[in-house]
Amino acid sequence: MRIGVIGTGRIGTIHANTLSRHRDVGSLILTDANPSRAQELAQRLGETAAPGMDEIFRWGVDAVVITTATSAHAELIGRSARSGLPVFCEKPIALDLPGTLQAIAEVETAGTILQMGFQRRFDAGYAGAREAVRSGRLGRLHTVRALTSDQAPPPAAWLPLSGGLYRDTLIHDFDMLRWVTGREVVDVYAAGSDAGPVMFREAGDVDTAAAVLTLEDGTLATATATRLNGAGYDVRMELAGELDQVVVGLDDRTPIASTEPTGPPAADKPWTGFLERFGPAYEAELNAFVEVVRGERANPCDGREALQALRISEACELSRRDRRPVALGELPGGTTTAAL
Repeated sequence: MRIGVIGTGRIGTIHANTLSRHRDVGSLILTDANPSRAQELAQRLGETAAPGMDEIFRWGVDAVVITTATSAHAELIGRSARSGLPVFCEKPIALDLPGTLQAIAEVETAGTILQMGFQRRFDAGYAGAREAVRSGRLGRLHTVRALTSDQAPPPAAWLPLSGGLYRDTLIHDFDMLRWVTGREVVDVYAAGSDAGPVMFREAGDVDTAAAVLTLEDGTLATATATRLNGAGYDVRMELAGELDQVVVGLDDRTPIASTEPTGPPAADKPWTGFLERFGPAYEAELNAFVEVVRGERANPCDGREALQALRISEACELSRRDRRPVALGELPGGTTTAAL
């Protein structure tokens, strides 16, 4: 199998490393907006660098992995679909719903594969939480608390391109809310704060955000995120039911300290970022993509699944801006039911 990797930045490099050593992948063609970066990575991996993305399609590949800037995702997904190629793409498909729906339509018209990069679906902790909910261990689920806290903010120049905290960061928590519980979000009420560094205000973004979400069965969920969690990278999900409760992301590297006299000690080596925390999950999702392309398993996260996470993000952004509750029914594209 020959795979084209478009984008060799931080996450593209990780994916290229995973694919280069995969037993079912014979070779890679790498390209990037910065050709020298792709050439350097290709030399390091013993793969081939292409001068541009056109060569990815002209030279012939069996599948495409897209890890470019988000603004290019939808166009590349459509081009791959028209070429009959399976695609793995980092989230999101696009930064707006019309662009997302158009790209999905192209994939569905072509009858090709689009697997989206929501790596938390391959994390052992979230998989365990899903099993706890589905097995009935928790009884009736009544409360979910999700959070994602970055240790340090991204570069100021990147903020205007990110789509904002809801679309860039909390979209993962929204995907997990659906995937773990098997329930759809019906309405949200969200707020955000830009009281931190001025670069967030200049970008029209917030550095901290919170949302209250109601699921279709009445379960209440909260989701919070921040770019300024100095203690370390913190990603957790707590699920409480009438019989039991469980937590994802609580281990000896969780960057939180107890004020109780008999509480656990603070982490000696707290998580520093998502690439470290979710390293095994990133590798597992690419292994899954190879299996999907080979016809050995079903697609674990198609475009319609990614669309629903984006719809929740869009609803939160609308709620924050208008300072009002927003029903998901106000937004287009609500046709998928959360995977049970």
